[in-house]
Amino acid sequence: MSHLLHRRLAATATAVALGASALTACGSSGGDRAADSGPVSLTYWAWAPGMDKVADLWNKKNPDIKVTVRKQASGDDLVTKIITAAKAHQAPDLVQAEYQALPTLVTNDVLADISGEVGDAKGKFAPGVWQQTTLGTDAVYAVPQDSGPMMFYYRADLFTQYGLTVPTTWDEFARTARALKKKAPDKALTTFSSNDAGLFAGLAQQAGARWWAIDGEKWKVAIDDPATRKVADFWGGLVAEGAVDNQPMYTPAWNKALNTGKQIAWVSAVWAPGTLTTAAPDTKGKWAMAPLPQWTKGQNATGSWGGSSTAVTNDSDHKAAAATFATWLNTDPEALNALVREGGIYPAATTAQTGDALAKAPDFFANQPDFYTRAAEIAKTTAPSSWGPNVNVAYAAFKDRFGAAAKARSGFGAALTGMQDATVADLKKQGFEVAP
Repeated sequence: MSHLLHRRLAATATAVALGASALTACGSSGGDRAADSGPVSLTYWAWAPGMDKVADLWNKKNPDIKVTVRKQASGDDLVTKIITAAKAHQAPDLVQAEYQALPTLVTNDVLADISGEVGDAKGKFAPGVWQQTTLGTDAVYAVPQDSGPMMFYYRADLFTQYGLTVPTTWDEFARTARALKKKAPDKALTTFSSNDAGLFAGLAQQAGARWWAIDGEKWKVAIDDPATRKVADFWGGLVAEGAVDNQPMYTPAWNKALNTGKQIAWVSAVWAPGTLTTAAPDTKGKWAMAPLPQWTKGQNATGSWGGSSTAVTNDSDHKAAAATFATWLNTDPEALNALVREGGIYPAATTAQTGDALAKAPDFFANQPDFYTRAAEIAKTTAPSSWGPNVNVAYAAFKDRFGAAAKARSGFGAALTGMQDATVADLKKQGFEVAP
């Protein structure tokens, strides 16, 4: 992103509706110093559990740079709060930010470019993950912390019972869904859910979609592009014919379907074992994980569902020190092991994905001892993605339009166009220039 475009967007953007939330914690305000000298105190807003314990490791070894963690809510609540704080020049030094929130924070002039302070950190992450912190430019706005490479989870016992083969392509996936319906009409391979746009975004990412991009001095929105339409038509067709269910995830009914074997597979991400532990406790040891089906046989790509980064704010008086901590937090072996053990995250750094803390498979997948070894190989194939300054609007449009279409089993073509139109209209309303 050019400096001119960055400043223009920062001056006009209001991508997240700001409330009058009180500022309960703040970092230093004032100008940026060329170099940090003397004892430094940094404030880090984060939601991951146990982050204060990880910061303690740093503080013991770096008495001249003390980091204090202030626990925050996640998602849009944190985005709104950090923008509000930045407008008052009271933002913390560091913030845990989801990848899709970075463009919103950058266009609101919240985050600093730390490309000069992160050294060789880029080589420690999969290219598709690192790219999300750069917004497709030479600037670096954060260091990746955790990631959510997508995978295919299935009930190994029921696949054997019904004579099903684990699909390696989406065509095979569709055939498997239909075959199960013929053999067990009361069961479904999985469901298409409209209550979490992150799943659909990850599937589109795997297919090659790049929903937002910078075109000169303008934003370009390509949600209704051929790659995403292929994904929408595929899932819309399966829902319309009744080959898969059309109910949302994370409901009591969904939990029951997983726990009783009424649904026997789930397209999800590396964090799925934790969800299954509570959603389907009676099925422990019965699941297996495989790579996501591919659009073309022999391809090797996955999408990402979830993940966050550590960013430095423009309000920090100690950007260099803050960037040093952010890099340590997400690349140092001791810090990464602590993040896994204390925070339960799946680290974005590739070396940590097979580190000591992940040497053992999740208890729920004890029958698959190489779980994290396979997950690490899948994570390397994460496809690039791109986010824009109004992801929240696009996600809300997905929930409304795809939710209605899924309920009606009417196909998803019109819903996808509606999602595109709503996103473009919002960008224009907020004062962004949008390329045709």
